[in-house]
Amino acid sequence: MVRRHYDLPSLNALAAFEAAARHQSLTRAAAELNVTPGAVSKQVKQLEEEVGRPLFVRLHRALELTPEGRAVYESLKDAFERVSGTIRQVGRMGSPRAVSIGTTMAFAQLWLMPRLGDFWTAHQDIVIDHIISDRARELSRSGVDLHVRYGDGEWPEEESALLFGDRIVAVASPGFLARNPVSGVQDLSALPLLSVEGVDWTWTTWAEFLKAQGAPHRKLSVRRFNSYVIALQAAQAGQGVALGWLSLVRPLIARKLLAQASGAEIEAPQSFYVTWPARHKPRREAEVLRDWLIAQAR
Repeated sequence: MVRRHYDLPSLNALAAFEAAARHQSLTRAAAELNVTPGAVSKQVKQLEEEVGRPLFVRLHRALELTPEGRAVYESLKDAFERVSGTIRQVGRMGSPRAVSIGTTMAFAQLWLMPRLGDFWTAHQDIVIDHIISDRARELSRSGVDLHVRYGDGEWPEEESALLFGDRIVAVASPGFLARNPVSGVQDLSALPLLSVEGVDWTWTTWAEFLKAQGAPHRKLSVRRFNSYVIALQAAQAGQGVALGWLSLVRPLIARKLLAQASGAEIEAPQSFYVTWPARHKPRREAEVLRDWLIAQAR
């Protein structure tokens, strides 16, 4: 490998190793770096030869850091985060201060955006960069100041503050319910059910909801979506019954786009939190937005 001024191995090799260590996967590292897994593997092997020590234990379809690999990864992670923060800070010089926030599409559309005008009015010097995705791994990428997450409040290397708990109900369009009267929770299991599955397994499924209500077990007619927003749009179009987290669907109920299908409801097993990286203190802009989110939630 060609040595640089700071006596470092190839920066490409360091970047490939850091991504592979962070994901614990050559395939996911390759997808992030837009190269092949073979290219990542070659860079990692070259770095191991340069260091003179194995950095990974290669398991079946997985990677595990050796003690030496863990030391190199922690050093790289800290250095990359500091360089990234400095570059963002330099880029903002002379410009409005920016803060980035990662949310799901449903949270952004149904909860955050209707309230955000008040923030812009009060803080015209702060620009918000929205990172919106329904895939948790994409929201976990480095460089995002804040995240809104649904879970138990415990995420590796992140601090969290509770926004709110929730309750889950069954919702459908008023027209659908007029055509398919529901007298009790037992009637729900016979209807077309719209479910969000496969993206975030912390979300409650219809089977879990009906079991919590003591509904008789039967084969369910379930249409599955990987987007909660699309599932709610299908419900508004009269295509079936969806589970509604009240914090998100309450405005749709108020506008009569959806209606509660029955009196059945359960407490959501998880809550909504705002989180930020634990390794460093949030910047002032992030603190302002974080505190505003908490105040809005309460």
